[in-house]
Amino acid sequence: MSALSRHADAIRGELSKVIVGQRDLAELLLTALLADGHVLLEGVPGVAKTLTAKLLARTLSVPFSRLQFTPDLMPSDVLGTSVFRPQKGEFEFRPGPIFASVVLIDEINRAPAKTQSALFEVMEERQITQDGVRYPLPAPFVVLATQNPIEQEGTYRLPEAQLDRFLFKLSVGYPTMEEEVQILQGHHAGFGGTPLEAVQPVVSADDLRELREQVRRQHVEPKLLEYIARLVGQTRAHKGLYLGASPRASLALLNGAKALAALRGRDFITPEDIQYLAPVVLRHRIQLTPEREMEGGTPDDVVKQILQQIEVPR
Repeated sequence: MSALSRHADAIRGELSKVIVGQRDLAELLLTALLADGHVLLEGVPGVAKTLTAKLLARTLSVPFSRLQFTPDLMPSDVLGTSVFRPQKGEFEFRPGPIFASVVLIDEINRAPAKTQSALFEVMEERQITQDGVRYPLPAPFVVLATQNPIEQEGTYRLPEAQLDRFLFKLSVGYPTMEEEVQILQGHHAGFGGTPLEAVQPVVSADDLRELREQVRRQHVEPKLLEYIARLVGQTRAHKGLYLGASPRASLALLNGAKALAALRGRDFITPEDIQYLAPVVLRHRIQLTPEREMEGGTPDDVVKQILQQIEVPR
C-alpha cells in the first residue's frame, strides 16, 4: 500500500497549503476518488465547499471544468450541441463542459428538472447520447457538486434517482474557533483570496487508474458482505423511513469501505470502515416519514439507530 499512501499524503499536503482543518472531509473526498464515485458537498455559504473541490481537482493532472448551475441553464449548455457545417453539409457535435475528468457543478440544486435529467446518463454510464450517437466521457470521470441546504428561493429539489448516483453526501460544517483564528491569521499575513497557484498536480490519470485497481483487489470477508446487505436492507423495513436505500447503496458501501481501508494502510476492510461510511452513503438515499420529520428526526439519526440494531460481525 506504499504507493497509495504516498500519493494520498501528497494530495493531503497540497490541500493543506490552502484549506485549514477539514481533515475528515479531505479523507472522504480521497475515498470517493479512489472508489470512482461522485460527491455531493452540502453546507452553508462561505465554508470553502467550492474551493475544496477546485483544489482537489488541481492536485490531479486531468482536464477540469466548472459549471455554475442557474434556473435558465439548458441541457445543451452542459452536454454540448450539434452545429451545422455548411462546408461539409452535415451536423458536427461540439462537446460541452461535461467532457472533462473532474467536473465541478456549483449550486447543483439551482437548475430545473430538465437540466438535472441530463446528468442521469452522464453520472451512471459515463457517456452521453446525442442524435443517436454515443459519446464516451474521458476516464477518470468524477462529478463534485455543491449545494446550499438552507436556501429555498430559486432552488429545485434534486430527483431521488440523481441523488442515488452520488457515492457520498458530505456535510461541510463551520470551522472551530482555533481554525477560524488560523484562517484570519493567514489572511492578515497576506495569504488571502484563493491562491490556487499554491497547489500543484501530484497524481496523473495513469496513477489514479492503478490506485483504483489496487483498491478493487482489497480483501473482503463474506460475513462483511452480509453485514452490508443487512444494514441496507434494514432501511427498507424501518418504520421511520418512507423510502429505503437501493442496491446501489450496498455497492457504494462496499466500494467506499475498500477505498477507506486502503487509505488507512490496510488491504482488508473491517466493520468499522462500514460503520464510518454508513451515514455519508445513506443520508441522501433514504427519506423520513412525515411523522418522523415532525418529531425533528434526521436521516443520520435513523442510520445511527440501524447501526446499533444490527449485530457487528467479528
